[in-house]
Amino acid sequence: MTERTHATYWLETGDDPRRAAEVIAGEQSSGTFLALPNETPELKQRSGARVERLDVIEQVGQPSLPGGIASSVYTRCTLELSWPIENLGPSLPNLMATIAGNLFELRQVSGLRLLDLQLPPSFAAAYPGPAFGVDGTRRLAGVPQGPLIGTIIKPSVGLDPDQTAEQVRQLVDGGIDFIKDDELQADGPHCPFDERVRAVMRVVNDAADRRGRKAMVAFNLTGDLDQMRRRHDLVQSLGGTCVMVSLNSIGLVGLLELRRHASLPIHAHRCGWGYLTRHPALGWDYAPWQQIWRLAGADHLHVNGLRNKFSEADDSVIAAARAVQKPLFSHAPMRAMPVFSSGQTGLQAPGTYEALGNADLIHAAGGGIFGHPGGIGAGVTAFRQAWDAAMSGTALRDHARTHPELRTALEFW
Repeated sequence: MTERTHATYWLETGDDPRRAAEVIAGEQSSGTFLALPNETPELKQRSGARVERLDVIEQVGQPSLPGGIASSVYTRCTLELSWPIENLGPSLPNLMATIAGNLFELRQVSGLRLLDLQLPPSFAAAYPGPAFGVDGTRRLAGVPQGPLIGTIIKPSVGLDPDQTAEQVRQLVDGGIDFIKDDELQADGPHCPFDERVRAVMRVVNDAADRRGRKAMVAFNLTGDLDQMRRRHDLVQSLGGTCVMVSLNSIGLVGLLELRRHASLPIHAHRCGWGYLTRHPALGWDYAPWQQIWRLAGADHLHVNGLRNKFSEADDSVIAAARAVQKPLFSHAPMRAMPVFSSGQTGLQAPGTYEALGNADLIHAAGGGIFGHPGGIGAGVTAFRQAWDAAMSGTALRDHARTHPELRTALEFW
């Protein structure tokens, strides 16, 4: 039996829903705006996208998006389409063009959002997915259980290499597990990548010699392909254990090529995610989006955080984290690690643990660590104590009675 890719959408249309679904299916496979002699019934049967399901949800009086067919009634539906693998082969770039290409622009569409994606096993054979994922990350970071307690170098930009290294020194001396560059910090003249990595890794390696465990630092090597390969190799040569890229900046081919080259975990930042998702009638849900990037090789994927500083609701954050941890295929789980960040403190630890049901994650706090009155080390300790309380089912204030760092932190978190 021919393998098929299945994609499920939320669709709003001012046209007849069945006709709109057929137009979308044709646009994304064998059809065009005119019936052509070469599009025979046999060809359509072989290569045309198929409408697998069309369920009407409701009707409304106004379109969600401009530019569509004018109507007095707009029908909202759940639409499932499928495509034969022969149309594109197990190719992620061409998959993107198929499931998320011109269909968003069609006049029949006054709202369209990709909700779910089911890929056939041939994609697992074509793409290895994360090289490290949860287990490899834990091994390199020396954290066999519990979350990786992490942070982001702040200010985002403005520090020079030596100032950055001094922040890192305080963090590693305080027992931090994971540190990342901000996505805005790459290779500017005030803080060149090479100088920053050398300065930081001197500190990290020295601390590892003393502590017997090396903090994982995700250096932002976002750039063109040759730059990213060279920067990866520099990090590796200096004993680094992680690199970072901004997915929407380097693109799918950029991540695929880095994955082929890399021998370090790839920390994937989703900056720009808002323009793909914020309007509820347009774009992507996180579950199908992360699936593509995880298959392309991302070991860690950002999912925002509970009670974050952005616009995303808590239930959406948890759904995103669960999606990252969900196996991609029954025979090839390809587990990745969700990264919780954005206005986080230890106050979010209990809710995060309870909602997710595990601690296979990176929890990154900036001000929640750096702002501790007792200093950075006390901030790291308080954050870790909050997670210890969460995983043991102990209320934070009860745990704080015997843990002074946490007790102080609760006053400013």
